[in-house]
Amino acid sequence: MAQMNMVRALNKALDETMAADERVCVIGEDVGVDGGVFRVTKGLLDTYGENRVFDTPLAECGIVGTAVGMAIYGLRPVVEIQFSGFMMQAFDQIEQNMARFRRRSRGRFPVSMVLRTPYGGGIRAVEHHSESREAYWAHTPGLKVVIPSGPRNAYSLLHASINDPDPVIFYEPKAVYRAFREEVPDVPDPIEIGTAQVVREGADITLVAYGAMMRPTLEAVEDLTEMHGVDPEVIDLLSISPMDTDTLVTSVSKTGRCVIVHEGPRTCGIAAEIIARLNENAFEHLLAPIKRVTGYDIHFPFFQVEKHFLPDADIIVDAVKETLAYE
Repeated sequence: MAQMNMVRALNKALDETMAADERVCVIGEDVGVDGGVFRVTKGLLDTYGENRVFDTPLAECGIVGTAVGMAIYGLRPVVEIQFSGFMMQAFDQIEQNMARFRRRSRGRFPVSMVLRTPYGGGIRAVEHHSESREAYWAHTPGLKVVIPSGPRNAYSLLHASINDPDPVIFYEPKAVYRAFREEVPDVPDPIEIGTAQVVREGADITLVAYGAMMRPTLEAVEDLTEMHGVDPEVIDLLSISPMDTDTLVTSVSKTGRCVIVHEGPRTCGIAAEIIARLNENAFEHLLAPIKRVTGYDIHFPFFQVEKHFLPDADIIVDAVKETLAYE
């Protein structure tokens, strides 16, 4: 197995799915000649030609609307929106058509497409380039929402998303794009959308995170195990919608305590949904209130202070210690 960063792993998945299925095509701003703003689609134009790799005007609503039409026709378009903050320009097409057309047509016209976009902070970007708005899309019926945390699961999740019959929002944590490498298999792991992964088994407390927040969570685990003698269980959510409630409930029923980490704003965030599900299904097993470590209910700050907005290992450790101390 080759060592790859996330950019290379995503490129590998796109290349393989395009080679295997002529219906798969790539569409978006600068995805062809330039290989995408982060170079995820580098080389695909040379390999598959301009009939399957489309550079578009700067018009997100038009890009998504065109892709929806392509999917209705029977193709499997993979859309790239350069930054997740610009999905708002395509909100009408995503919510009104991409998410609804299968139901609107009584199942006659499934919209088998993937919308890829980098999300989140950590790269010192300007306004509209660092948002974490995954809760918008998880709240929208008809969409699946997945978020990988590393090269290996990014590779397998993108394969699964492109082959899925339903429209998928594929959030890519850009802070992780080139942050580290992992062994990526020659064929994708059998990941099913809607299934979380138990990254580390433990007995004392359950830590739940996804995307870019898996890194500070695992850093916190090192501190907790080595310095404080805590044995955490760690869950990588992977799929925001559908959500793997069973894995969450099984873990918290065992540990009795839970801390949830995400960088999106706190109010109505993914952590709130997880807490609701755990209250409904594991309340009698809880030994302490569930804590949230999240971003703040403000617009994402400019790069001078973004490190104060994003959760880090120290904040996660403090939340775990407070939860364990509750009696």
